[in-house]
Order: sequence, then structure tokens, then C-alpha cells
Amino acid sequence: MQAKSTLRTLIPHAPLLIIGVYDSLLKIADARGQGAAKQKQAIVEKLLVAAKGEETRYLVRTLGQNLRVGAVRTSLAALARAMVLSPPVALSGTASSEPPFRVGPQLLADIKPLSSDSRKKVADEARDKFNDICIKAESLIKRVYVQHPNYDHIVKALLDAGLEGLAAELPLSVGVPLLPTLGSPTRSLDEIYDRLGLLPFAAEFKYDGQRAQIHASRNEDTKTFVKIFSRHLEDMTDKAYVLSLVEGIFKSSPQTHSFIIDAEIVAIDSATGAVKSFQELSNRARKDVKLDDVKISVCVFAFDIMFLDGQILLEKPFRERRHLLRSRFPPFAPTNPGAARFDHVRSCESADGREAIEEFWQMAVNSSSEGLMIKLLDSGEILEEPNQKKDKPKRKPLPATYEPGAYWYYLAVGEKKVDRFIIDKRTSAWLKLKKDYVLGLGDSLDLVPIGAWHGNGRKAQWWSPVLLAVWDPDAEKLVASLKERYPEDSDTCSRQPLWECDTGGLKPEVYFKPAEVWEIRGADVTISPVSVAALGLVSQNRGLSLRFPRFMKVREDKGIEDASTPEFLAKMWRDQQAAGKDQTGADEGDLLDVDIEDNGEEEPEESEEAE
Repeated sequence: MQAKSTLRTLIPHAPLLIIGVYDSLLKIADARGQGAAKQKQAIVEKLLVAAKGEETRYLVRTLGQNLRVGAVRTSLAALARAMVLSPPVALSGTASSEPPFRVGPQLLADIKPLSSDSRKKVADEARDKFNDICIKAESLIKRVYVQHPNYDHIVKALLDAGLEGLAAELPLSVGVPLLPTLGSPTRSLDEIYDRLGLLPFAAEFKYDGQRAQIHASRNEDTKTFVKIFSRHLEDMTDKAYVLSLVEGIFKSSPQTHSFIIDAEIVAIDSATGAVKSFQELSNRARKDVKLDDVKISVCVFAFDIMFLDGQILLEKPFRERRHLLRSRFPPFAPTNPGAARFDHVRSCESADGREAIEEFWQMAVNSSSEGLMIKLLDSGEILEEPNQKKDKPKRKPLPATYEPGAYWYYLAVGEKKVDRFIIDKRTSAWLKLKKDYVLGLGDSLDLVPIGAWHGNGRKAQWWSPVLLAVWDPDAEKLVASLKERYPEDSDTCSRQPLWECDTGGLKPEVYFKPAEVWEIRGADVTISPVSVAALGLVSQNRGLSLRFPRFMKVREDKGIEDASTPEFLAKMWRDQQAAGKDQTGADEGDLLDVDIEDNGEEEPEESEEAE
């Protein structure tokens, strides 16, 4: 934005139109072959030069494919209402007299105008009926979207078959990713037992790797089709070691023709099979890697199956899906050492008793796993805490089905409740118990904020993330490890590095005057290739960073020279290693920004480390 503000052109550019921007995005997506990079760059430059005001910010975030403004939810809701109010003309004559997703002119005419006084509620049966239809249409489209997140396909299916035929037109299919099921965080085994009561569950190791959704099929000519998607549905099919594994699975299971599996790709020791840290996996070469050149072995730990030989398994309980996965896909070790191994996640069931679950938890804590995933085996009911003290707890259904990034809830419309489907939420049938949540560091760190970046999306009003530093007494300088508090272009906040701090090559968008000391707690200390804090004390070319940083308070009693030192940070790391606590890598969606107002409350969608 700063560079754009100083740009001047001789001839004003025509304003950007939606159709023109969309065509440019399609050209970027379709660019192939020699010179494609320059072609894409030229298109982007043309768009940015023509952009005005906030258009620049949204263009950049659109090109980065991460708007984080709730666009998916609102656009799907708008699409649903458009189909309710203006169904395709070709379908209007074929519908029955009382279609479930249509509104007639009489119903619209009967809707009363909204009162100018928002506190005055007027009974409006026609409006309630209209809202009921819109909510049902919205829930249908969202339910289809989480299984088939492709706008082009959804719009075409709506125009061809309408809302009534949408689900049949776009079933779950191999090659199109579905949103993954996400677990809700918990703090202890006691909380898990309180939530689930006597319902049966399986406890599985939560491995420290990369989530992968593996789609595979083969035709009568035994030609294999494979697609691999990340947690964020990014195509990462170019992993040769996984492609080779799929070929091996089909050879060992000739009766299998197609499947979609949820799994975790984890680095392992090739000799012993022992699980290694996420950092080992992240250090692997990522592109154009031949099987014979693979240096770090991996294992694909499968934990769920959503599709098998043409059968959609999303509505099956986890116990049945788990049995199918384990019976049809046994552990597999390829002959080529560069190919990935295949195995099931290590697990234990609640039927084995509370003591067995607690022992299993301790095994997870002492291993290279991040903790446990608790998964409901069979659908049941749980007690839901009332909103008001005078109300009694109510029983709430808890399905053990595979819920792709979504859940149902009931919305009051008029005098009745209506089903509503919500996307991008975590299910209560999968609970996540990470040792980061439970254990944490025994000591806190006193760190100095020295810089920050502008937040995006819902964090646009904050500094996020914040760059924190330790105090090096030998060099007498700070070493890197809230907009109301640090207003931009003030005496304490500048776009230029006016104060002496070693940022280790990092270039924050703003620099803070070192003046405050913050007490920070975290999950553990990890070796970092980008941090310069404690550089050379535990590794010659790497520093240390803090995972899960949580702001506790401002240390009014301390000056910056009283901040934690590199030696103290290194000692914390050594104590951590002596206690047998492994270095672990980033779990997508679980690392927190330091925010001076949130006092450690979690925000589940960001992934940052405090350096």
C-alpha cells in the first residue's frame, strides 16, 4: 500500500470492473509453459497499477488466495437467496405447485415492512416463512459446498437442476477435495469425560506432521488416478513418495477400485520406524523430487476413510469407517526405501478403561506426537449446558459421522426452530488434547516488543503478529525472538528502524520503540531457522523461538535491560530437552498471536510463532 501511494501515471487507468478482474484471474490460472511466470507478473502489475484505495488490499489478498473476511459464508448465503427469489426460467415450468425452495409473488407481497423501531417486534408470518425457506436453501448449498467446494460446478448444477436437484448433481467424488473435519480443543482428560459422559470413544495419537487427503481410483486398464490435498485443500499431488505408495496399495488390494482417505504424513527413521519431528518433514525437498533422491523417509498414518469403491461413507459412524479402513487397508511397507510407508494411527478405546486412556495419554506426552485426538465411535446424546441458570440442561444429539468442517444447529424463526448448517466450524465429536494445551512452560519469559506487521482479515485492527526480543547484556542490545498501544507514526511506532534492535533479517512493517517488557508464556521452546535469539548457544546456525506465545501482562516493574537473556532462553530449551519434551513443529491452525487485549484467549485459525 505504501509503494502504491507514491505511484503516479501519465494517463489515468480505467476503473477496475469485476468482470475484467475475473478474466485476469482466469488468465493467471491458465498461464502455462515457458514465460508463464512473466506473463502472470505482467497481469498482476497491470491490476495493481489500476487499483484505487482499498482495491489494492483486496487484490493482494485475493491473489494470495486467503481473504479471511468470511467471503465463503456470505457468498453462499447470497447464492441461496438468489436461487430462491429468481430460480432459472428453464426450471420454473417443471416444478410442482408447492416447491420447497420457491416463493410466490403473493408471499412476497404479504411481507410487512420492517419497523423503524428495532425494539418493536411485529408478528409477520409471511416474513418468517420466507426466512425459513432461505435458511433451508442456504443450509443445502453449504452442505453441498463442504463436500464439493467448487463454485463453477455449484453454479452450473443450480442452473441445470435447481436447488431441488443440487445434491444429486454434485455428490462426493474422487478428485474433488472436501473440507476436513476439525477437532475442538480441550484442556484435560477430565474435560473430555465430562463432555462425552459414557459415550464410547477412541483415543488416537495426534502425529506432528502434515495432514493429507488422498484421493485415488483406477479404471479397468489399471491406470491409476491420484490427487493429494492439504488441510487447506491445496493440491500437493507432486509428492512422488505418496504416489508410489498408492500404487502399492492397489497392488496389495486388488479388490479396491477407489477411495478417499484422511491421513497424516509424518517423517520417520528409516531404520527403526520411529517418528521424527515436524521440522524433519519440513526440511525435505518439495518439488521435482525423484523417488531415488528421497533422503528422509515418511509414513502415511491413515485415520479415516470417507469414500470406498463408489460408496460415500460420511454418514457412517466412526466405528464402521474405522473398521473398513483397517480391514481393507492393512499396514504396508514398500520395497523402495524412498516410497512412503502406510500404517494406521496408534489408538486406544474408552472400553479399555480410564486407567488405560491415562497411560495412553502419558505415552503420547513422552513421544514425538502432539497429543491425542478423541473421536466418538457411535452416535449418541450429550447434556448441553443451559444459557441461563434457571434453565435445565438439555440433551443434544452428537453424531459420530464425518462432518467436513461443519455442523448443524437450530435457529429460532418465528415460533419454531429451523435446521441450519454452518461451515468452517469444529465438531464436538472430535476432541483435541494437545500436550501444548496441558503442559506448557514452567517459567515465563520477559520479552520486549520491537516491531509488528499489519493484521489481515478479522485482525485488521490489530498488530499481528508482534516481534518480541530478548535482552543481550553482552552486546547491550535487543535481539528478536496493538495499534491503540503503539499508534502508527508516533513517538513509539515508526515505519523506519529508528531504534537499535537485531531483527535477524526480519523486516516488520512497523518498528516499536523498546520501552515495555511483556510477560509471555508458551507451550515450549523450539529451534528456529529464522530466529536470532540465542543464536549459537544451542545450534551454530539456528536460534530459538517460542510456540503458543500467550500475553500475560505488562511488567511495569521492569526495564528493557531486565528482560530475559539469550542464556535464559537457552537454559529453558535445555531443561525442556532434559525433561524429555520433544521439539515439535507447527500444527496448522493452532499457533497463537500475542494480543495485548485477549489475555491468552485462543484464536484457532492462525499459525504464528513468536521469534
